Amino acid sequence: MNELNQTDHKPLSVGDWIVTLIITAIPLVGFVMLFVWAFGSNTNPNKANWAKAALVLFAIGIVLSILFSIIFGVGIMSFLNSQENMTY
Repeated sequence: MNELNQTDHKPLSVGDWIVTLIITAIPLVGFVMLFVWAFGSNTNPNKANWAKAALVLFAIGIVLSILFSIIFGVGIMSFLNSQENMTY
């Protein structure tokens, strides 16, 4: 049964992918649409898997950004603290 559902969906055309990428480029709307495509029941399985992968990469990017910001912030604070303790 699951195999029949997957064969009912036609591959997405180049035009479909272009529209998809343009929509995802719109701030906030694109993010919401990723959730709609990833977890919607009427979405082409290829687009649903792509949207899930995009959400995973987005989450990884946020985590790495926070991590690097903390590391950079600690480095700056350490540098500033060392400059205060120096006597000329």
